[in-house]
Amino acid sequence: MDIKELRDRIDEADAALLDAFCRRMDVSAQLAEYKKDNALPIYDPARERQKLGEVALGTPEPLRTHAMALYSLLFDLSRSYQEKILCPDAPLVRQITGAIDGTPKLFPQTPVVACQGVEGAYSQLACEKLFPVPNIMYCTTFESVFSAIDSGLCRYGVLPLENSTAGSINKIYDLMMKYRFYIVRSARLKVDHNLLAKKGTSVKDIKEIISHEQAINQCGAFLKSLSGVRITAAENTALAAQTVAESGRSDIAALSSRYCADLYGLECLAESVQDQGNNYTRFITISKVLEIYPGADKTSIMMAVPHKPGSLYRILSRFYALGINLIKLESRPIPDRDFEFMFYFDLDTPVYSPQFAELMSALAAVCEEFRYLGSYSEIV
Repeated sequence: MDIKELRDRIDEADAALLDAFCRRMDVSAQLAEYKKDNALPIYDPARERQKLGEVALGTPEPLRTHAMALYSLLFDLSRSYQEKILCPDAPLVRQITGAIDGTPKLFPQTPVVACQGVEGAYSQLACEKLFPVPNIMYCTTFESVFSAIDSGLCRYGVLPLENSTAGSINKIYDLMMKYRFYIVRSARLKVDHNLLAKKGTSVKDIKEIISHEQAINQCGAFLKSLSGVRITAAENTALAAQTVAESGRSDIAALSSRYCADLYGLECLAESVQDQGNNYTRFITISKVLEIYPGADKTSIMMAVPHKPGSLYRILSRFYALGINLIKLESRPIPDRDFEFMFYFDLDTPVYSPQFAELMSALAAVCEEFRYLGSYSEIV
């Protein structure tokens, strides 16, 4: 038998599969209406376990795992289709649509914005990239930024979320579980760390280097090349530069930006000492009110799923079934809950697409907790 004959047989099997799939989904739609009329839940785990058991028994051993994976996907597609029929206009979708209609078309130009750190912080530089003329309110900690938004002291906050070298900033993800907020825009900022000290100081004089822990992590190779130097973490790279300028010492240096060298009258002893030249930090703009500006093509959500095998797969299969690209998945332990995690997802999908609305309608039903964090565009 040649390849054409084999492919003809594949085509014949595919035609039968497609016909069976369409008939199955048609019955699934009728089942959705029955469940609606009789107040039955869409998800019936006992029924699915029974069906998977029958599939396992009826499938030859070499194909058993593949068949069970196929039917698990079919079950997810069926549930998604039923949810679409029963909940065409879910409350969250109405909230998102209302935000799209109610948000001004132009991003704010001169709002009050909270940033962690002091003058010269990378958060300030990101803030100026996001807003033309921001009125910046400096906060001592990341949590202070969330608190300022929560209490209404300012409309927006700008926070670092992840770095291309050092990875995610876990403190931010942990604070996301504590506060209610929405992401309204994000930006990627090129980060160059420089070794700054008082004028007249040389590298061989340095006994201590201070900076934010993320900057320290991003400059690991350079720091290892120095011997007998103590590394001290600071709240912020700009605060580190300010501390050096005000210290009265000639044996201390900071890892900070070139902007801070000029701002605090320091000398640059070594330029761009980060491990990778292509070093970017992603900053998010948060608000207490849901705002969705034109061009929103990214969405962030977080959720807790049941602590049982296959729970996360059930979520991921929804993205695959709807053709939605998952660009980030992060997990953090939930405080006071043993071995349970909150998952964070960044999705690459326009907020205006029907697939996005279908996903938002479906996810809350398959999670223990679900929070929509906003849809937004990103400045690169």
